Parts: sequence; C-alpha cells; structure tokens
Amino acid sequence: MRALRITLIVAIVLGGLFVAADRAAVYFAENEAAEKIRNSQGLSGTPEVSIKGFPFLTQVAGSELEEVDIKLDGGITANAGERSIKVSGFDAQLHNVRIDSSFSSAIAGRATGTAHISYEDLTKATADPGVSVAYGGKGGAERSSQVKVTGTVPVMGQPVTRSVVSTVTVVNGNTIRVRADEIPAQGIPGLEQAVRAKTDFDRQITGLPKGLKLDKVVTTPTGVDVTLTGTDVNLAG
Repeated sequence: MRALRITLIVAIVLGGLFVAADRAAVYFAENEAAEKIRNSQGLSGTPEVSIKGFPFLTQVAGSELEEVDIKLDGGITANAGERSIKVSGFDAQLHNVRIDSSFSSAIAGRATGTAHISYEDLTKATADPGVSVAYGGKGGAERSSQVKVTGTVPVMGQPVTRSVVSTVTVVNGNTIRVRADEIPAQGIPGLEQAVRAKTDFDRQITGLPKGLKLDKVVTTPTGVDVTLTGTDVNLAG
C-alpha cells in the first residue's frame, strides 16, 4: 500500500509539472506569435493570441494546432484599390493550423473572422470627395446590409444633394460593392446617372492571406462588419 501511495504521489507531482510546463510553453508561444504578427504587419498595437486545446506540447509534436484565436482592436490597414482602409476591430478563429518544424510557416485548414470598419473610415477609403457613408437602418431585415450614401452633384449647372439607401454586397470574394437601391429622378434629366456616378462604387480588398476571402457584409449602427472565411489559408502570405 505504501508503494502504491508513493506511485500515486509521484504520478500527481509529475502530472502537475507536465501541466505547468505545458501552460508555460503555450504562454510563451502566444506571446511570440503576437510579437511576430505585430512586427511583420507593422501594427501599432499587439494582438491577443490564444492557442486552444490541451496538451499544447502534444499538438506541437504533431505539427498541428487545434485552434488559434486572434483579436486586435485598431491599428490595421488593408488595401482597397488605390486607397487604404482602416480596420478598427478584427478577430479570427484558425482551425487545424499546420506548422513546420522551424515554425516559419503555418497553414490553417479552416479560418473564419470578422473585420469591423467604421463609417468614417469607410467614407475616407471608398467615397469620392463630397460623399459620405452612414448607417442605413435595419430596413425590413433583422440583419441589414444597407447604408445611407449622401453626395452633391452638379445638375444643369446647379448643385443637387441627394441621400440614397444603398445595399452593400460582396462580389467575387474580394470586392465590396455599394449600389443605390433607388434614385428618384424627380423629372430632372440626368439626375439618376449623376448621383449613381457618385454614390455607386466597388472597392477591391487586396493583401489578404492566400485562401482567405470576403464572405458577406452586415451593417451596424457604428460601421460594417465584414465576415471572412477560407480553407488552407497560408498565414505566411
């Protein structure tokens, strides 16, 4: 019985040491990953990186992590055509992340995420001078994809200001499209064409990791939430 008790005590102590070593290793890995992301992307803030699953050391030995969550508030810019667009909030969930022995590359078998863009930043990045983008309300849908676009255009030598309700959609997995639902002409020749020339636009988002694409856009009172999805996402890209 004494030998059994000693064996149990040793097993508990070794188990505790393994758990402590495992948690220390994952803490170190999360901090290293956060710093590499911040430095490689030139971010002003450090992202939060959380490696899920236990034990971590076994995952590393198998060269695959079950799930890695990344969150960052502000400090990200993406390319939108010839302009840049600021992302004020970003979070992503990476599943089945395959890593090599030197940790120099990582490929996520599946990835999902959300990027939040404020209307102020959306206006700066996507609209022509004199055009603003704002919340369009829920309309008839519980989760809307509508915004209000306001612009001033010259018609018959006179400035005309119009606000239109526009629908935001994702095209080809890499482009955000804004199109006015309806523009009342009010008997003014060329008004609809002139307003659409200002308020309708496409902006292609480039620089995303290979395998990651835009999925859909949902509008909120503070901005738009862009959902991203992908398979075999090359995180080094």
